[in-house]
Parts: sequence; structure tokens; C-alpha cells
Amino acid sequence: MAAFLALEDGSIFRGQGFGAPGAVCGEVCFNTSMTGYQEILTDPSYKAQIVTMTYPQIGNYGVNDVDVESYKAHLSGFVVRELSPVVSNWRADRTLAEYLVAEGIPGLQGIDTRALTKKLRVVGSMKGCLVNGEQTSEEDAIKMAREWSGLVGVNYVKEVTHAEAFEWDEQSDISGEFRLAVGTSETADPRNLREPLPKADIPIVALDLGMKYNILRRLRQQGFQPYLMPASSSADDILARKPAGVFLSNGPGDPSAVEDVIANVKQLIDFGIPLFGICLGHQMLGLAMGGKSFKLKFGHRGANQPVKHLPSGKVEITSQNHGFAIDADSLPDDVSVDRINLNDGTVEGLSHKRKPVFSVQYHPEASPGPHDSAALFQDFRSLIERN
Repeated sequence: MAAFLALEDGSIFRGQGFGAPGAVCGEVCFNTSMTGYQEILTDPSYKAQIVTMTYPQIGNYGVNDVDVESYKAHLSGFVVRELSPVVSNWRADRTLAEYLVAEGIPGLQGIDTRALTKKLRVVGSMKGCLVNGEQTSEEDAIKMAREWSGLVGVNYVKEVTHAEAFEWDEQSDISGEFRLAVGTSETADPRNLREPLPKADIPIVALDLGMKYNILRRLRQQGFQPYLMPASSSADDILARKPAGVFLSNGPGDPSAVEDVIANVKQLIDFGIPLFGICLGHQMLGLAMGGKSFKLKFGHRGANQPVKHLPSGKVEITSQNHGFAIDADSLPDDVSVDRINLNDGTVEGLSHKRKPVFSVQYHPEASPGPHDSAALFQDFRSLIERN
């Protein structure tokens, strides 16, 4: 099918469509990861975004039923230079195109993704409209892109959070959403085999702002028993569970728009319970501690972002996906910036000088990405044990 991407500045990128037919609007961004497209598709942080992959060929290892990061695909559209005509991987269950059809996501291939990425780096992320097989003119698509609401000031967390609270364990199949049953090599699908898990001896609440499943796996591997609660849960609801600590997850959109969560996180900080935040959870903590957020020009999205831990001088290569950041100059004196991005100097980690609170802007669960920062989950356990 003929397909195209229209940007709000009037630019048109014409190519071939794949996946589901349709016309969708979203913020056009780019991701520099070489692999991990399935995890990107199912990351709730990509809600309302049209994602462009900079790696030239995508889809060669297909899609499987195991490596999903949430209960559905959340992004608006998917753009690649070349869709692989061959799927060659023993774990694959279907092609990328078939998966996008099933999830209702339009795709576009055959455009100059390098030119698009260079435009976004120079101009910044832009609103766009991806049209695949629809009777929508280029002029109408440009108008739709310009009139789309965008990300700033919009609360997308309420659209991706689970509606009900539940206890999570990787050895359980909860409502068909977690297809990760663990068993012996004689009884289980070998794609699902995991190392034996330790005893779950620390109960925590994981506040779901758009939770990636690998975060829950990492928490469980450290002996936590996560109880996942919707983003709408109040501080009193959370504390009523008597958790040893509270984890704040990743999620989509403008952090300043999620005002109810910010207010609840402030109460949790004042209460003194140990807190650990990742990505949007990091931004919730930054705002609740008195800081301000701002929108990055084109965001950090990829599996190769360098982050420096200031106290030790150690540099981690990290997986990231965010379009907003915390303003270091807006933070009060009792909050320390202990990690920065070496590409642009933006805040990548915070800790409170008096409260058991810390956070990182990036994704230590690394799905996809490097494992340099996996020890942060152990740090959370150590923080709880000290308190």
C-alpha cells in the first residue's frame, strides 16, 4: 500500500505501508537502538508517539509472545527504512507486519529515515500524521498533524495504567497478560525458562504509571514481592498495604500534567517510606520534591546513552526513552543531582539528602539495552533494609 508521513512543518515522506491501515497522529521521534523493536512497540512510555527506527533494517527476527513489555502495543505508528522480507529466529511466532495488523498499528517503510532523523535533531520533535492506505490527502494529513493536541499538558498515564491492582509474580499467569510461566526443561516452553527465583521476602507497592514488565521481573529477582497499583491510587491506599517501600514506574507524556500522582508522591516522601523511581517515576519524584520539568528538543531514545555517576565518576551505558527532563537549577538544596547525561548534561539521577529517596531517568531493567545499571534494583533493596 502507498503510505506517507506528514509533518506539521509541511514535509512529506512517502513510502510503502505495512501493518494496519489507518491515519494516526502523534509526536514523531526516533530511537537509535539496533534491536528491541518488540519491546519498543509494547513500552507504554511511547503512548501517542510515531517512532522512527534509525537502524536501517527492522523485523528480521520477527515477534514472539514472550518479550512483550505490557499488555498491548501503545505507540501510534511505526516507521522503518526497510522492513525485513525474511523472519529468521527460532523464537519468532509471527512477522512484525502481522503483529502490527493484530495490534491495529500503521507502519511505514521505504522512506529516508536518516533525513527524517536529521530534521528532528535540527528542528526538534514534531507533530505528525502517518497515513497508510487511507483516503486522506497530504494536505489534510498536514492539517491533522498541526491540529493534534501534542504531548505538553496532556495526562497520558491514565490511558496506559492497569485498571485494577494485583500482586505480581513471574511464576503466575495473571489474566493472560503475563505469558511467562516458569517450569522445568521437560515441561516448559524453553523460551520462558528463567533462573530459580529467590524467596519474595520484601513486600513493596509498584505504582503503575505505564509499567514495563521487565521492571517487575527485576524487582522479583531481588526478592521483592511487588503489588502493582493503578496510577490513581492515593497515598493512603498505598500505605494501607503496609509496604516496605514504593517503586514508581516509567510512563508516557508530560510529567507536569500528572498532578494527582505528584501530590500523592509528595505525601509518600513526607511519610518517609523508601522510594525508587525510574523514568516518569524519576520525574514524579523530582516534581514532588520541588523541582520543575521541561521538554527536551528531541528526547533521549535508544540503548546507548552515556550517564556519569558523579560521586564515583563511573560511566554507565544506558537504555533511555523520554522526552522531558528535570531542571537541575529548580531543585531545592536538600535534593542532590548525582547522575548526568554526558551528551547534553541533563539530569539523569536524583537523591534526597535526608529522606530514603532516589531515582534515575533511564531504564536499568534494560529491555532492550545494556545491563550496566541492573545493580540499582539491589540498591533499592539495600535502602529498604537500612530503613
